[in-house]
Amino acid sequence: MPSILHVEKHFTATAAVRDVVIGMSDGLTVPFALAAGITGAIAASRIVVTAGLAEIVAGSIAMGLGGYLAAKTDSEHYASEERREVEETVEIPDQEEEEVAKVFRGYGLAEEQVRPVVNAIASDQKRWVDFMMRFELGLEPPDPKRATRSAATIAASYIIGGLIPLAPYMLTSEIFTALWISVGVTLLALFVFGWIKAKFTGMNPVRGALQTAFVGGLAAAAAFLLARLVNMR
Repeated sequence: MPSILHVEKHFTATAAVRDVVIGMSDGLTVPFALAAGITGAIAASRIVVTAGLAEIVAGSIAMGLGGYLAAKTDSEHYASEERREVEETVEIPDQEEEEVAKVFRGYGLAEEQVRPVVNAIASDQKRWVDFMMRFELGLEPPDPKRATRSAATIAASYIIGGLIPLAPYMLTSEIFTALWISVGVTLLALFVFGWIKAKFTGMNPVRGALQTAFVGGLAAAAAFLLARLVNMR
């Protein structure tokens, strides 16, 4: 009987997807709410576009910088923990070997099976430290280019997301026509984005799409109504 090749398919680009989700979620929601809020207070497309573009520029820079600093912090944390593990394998090797043994005991290995494995791992310091980083601390080696890539991905996603609710105001001077087109286009974009995000993250796609669209729509509605109430005084 011929053997069947089993190929496991796993999604591995979780960091990149997370960056796109962070940037696109805020990019769609914040400028959408800002545009709706300004529309509720000032009936001028030019002002909405100017304020919206200013917010997109500022928001993309702030979000990109936040992503960069977060990735740099992860790298620095990994390097710090790695140095500590190197020191401990030199200064307190017995305790470190016992920590390795605990990991394998947790998988149900008997003591006579654990000891040879521990000795094999401890015979090479780099392998030993790598094992402790991964299985004791749950840390994976960071990508050295991660900080720059994360900043660029988040910033670009924010800009793309932000231009969607703003585009109708650029294309028509009739402010409330632009508002309703913006509402329709942005809610559709939020729905599609929520669907795709849910598919990648394992959520129910319909639930993810509705949830994302609801949050964005609620933010815009709250901003619009608040602006109208303040402007009525």
